[in-house]
Amino acid sequence: MNAPVPINSSVTLTGGEAIVEILERADVGPMFGMGGFQLLPYYDAVRRKNLAHHLINDERVGCFATDAWARMTGKPGVCDATLGPGATNLVTALVESTNAGIPQIVFVGDTHRDYSWRNMTQEARQLDILRPAVKDVIRIESARRVPELVRRAYAVATSGRPGAVVVDVPEDVAHGTFDFDADDLWIDPRTTRYPAYRSRPDGTAIEEAAALIAGAERPLILAGGGVHISDATAALLAFAEAHAIPVAHTLSGKGAIPCTHELSAGLFGRFARIANELIEASDCLIVVGCKLGEIATKRFQLFNDRTPLIHLEVTAEEIGRTTHADHPLVGDARLGLEDLAAALHGDAAAARAKRAGYVMEIGRRMAKWRDGAHERLHSSESPINMGRMLNELNEVMPADSVLIADGGFAAHWAGLFYDTKKAGRSFLADRGFASIGYGLPGAMGAQLAVPDQPVVAITGDGGFNMVIGELETARRVGTPFTLLIVNNAASGYIKSLQHAMYGGYQSSDLIEMDYAVLARDFGCHGIRVDDPDALAPALREAIEERSRPSVIDVVVTRDPAKMLPAADSRTLKVTKGDRPV
Repeated sequence: MNAPVPINSSVTLTGGEAIVEILERADVGPMFGMGGFQLLPYYDAVRRKNLAHHLINDERVGCFATDAWARMTGKPGVCDATLGPGATNLVTALVESTNAGIPQIVFVGDTHRDYSWRNMTQEARQLDILRPAVKDVIRIESARRVPELVRRAYAVATSGRPGAVVVDVPEDVAHGTFDFDADDLWIDPRTTRYPAYRSRPDGTAIEEAAALIAGAERPLILAGGGVHISDATAALLAFAEAHAIPVAHTLSGKGAIPCTHELSAGLFGRFARIANELIEASDCLIVVGCKLGEIATKRFQLFNDRTPLIHLEVTAEEIGRTTHADHPLVGDARLGLEDLAAALHGDAAAARAKRAGYVMEIGRRMAKWRDGAHERLHSSESPINMGRMLNELNEVMPADSVLIADGGFAAHWAGLFYDTKKAGRSFLADRGFASIGYGLPGAMGAQLAVPDQPVVAITGDGGFNMVIGELETARRVGTPFTLLIVNNAASGYIKSLQHAMYGGYQSSDLIEMDYAVLARDFGCHGIRVDDPDALAPALREAIEERSRPSVIDVVVTRDPAKMLPAADSRTLKVTKGDRPV
């Protein structure tokens, strides 16, 4: 994996074999894909090298699984697809990774170049379709450039703001045999993890931002998913503790500091505990690794122009896109926090003394919020209240466990009510695109990344219906995660919105299913729970099952007025053109 040492020799390989030579040197993790003729030499090389590769039943799901693996390991995910429908099936998952800043290297087969655009089987303008979904598309036009271009895919995927990169491999490149220079079979180890090449914010800008923070009495850190991408949780926690600055987080930023920490203000934005009020009362906002999108800003209405705002972000074009930044800091989140800490080092003790009352206020506000949420957190109603389900998760899940939250409904509930107990990436929500169907494959990928830690995923019945077939994959791969299915016999988020807007429902109901029976038919462990007092025993039983996946079918409320994670949505009214929830 080090820089090449010329040895003046060559090695004869197919293009597919050459790809795998570079992947092996990159210490590639478990891969997912569904083979086709175009990539068969690649598959055979993977087999002969005994690398981990798993057949998936849908290419999108394989890409979701490697996305979750990448989030947990700090290394880029790798998956593949055949040409045509295989490639186009990837689009949703590719947008998720690219929007969320998660690096993926995705190999797609393509037609033999001698016969392209002669109505080849499954031929499509797949590169035109995939290009807007990814950070870059690299087509291998010359077989001898295979090592170079795979190296480039890694470099692009992991540098700056990471993202997905598609490597398009024509059939004749994959199957053809070529003489490669042996000293060309290498990869820069810095590009096999992310972020590959870190950049520091401007020093003068750091000093100006530090002066603003030093003078603030009620500063507040707003942490986004970029904190995890940058592996900046330790730097953030040290900075917040040293200067007594509370931390609120987005859905993607949960775990930036432990949710149980005295400085944690919880989720901010569309759903919040106490953070939105703290934002309003703050005299200095420090945004770290957050794009300040629609949900984080309550559709761009949460922030005012009065409070000075520092925005630390690696991608310059994100600064000012939605919210005015008085002090832009363009650079890596971890390095930027370390630089701010260095600039403020002499002010730490005075800052803690000055803000002691402010810190105590966080605890009082959070306790008041918990009192207000008590009815949901401890509800004995049946069907089960979602708040009670999340509270049981908080009580049962060990500190080193990982929670996956599927798009939409599951993520909103978990983001508001679930508490991480350690700093770090232990909460995964697919907020890059917020597609439902991520829960099961996300759990599979995360469990492969942390095989000895409990992994639990929350998905709706609608999201699970999209990927039911992947229970077979999860069992075959041997991933003993626990999948909680929020069974409300509906597309819950849509039904709750229809209730708030119209009082009537259209195409939002599902057939009542017993998913525990279905799970057992797949050879998995299945439990159905309709009594809230049975939740904790079911969770413990599933987490202790380490030989196969477990599915807990949780029968939750069917009342659309109780489906949103607000304090009480029974009288909520949403006006036309508005989307406050």
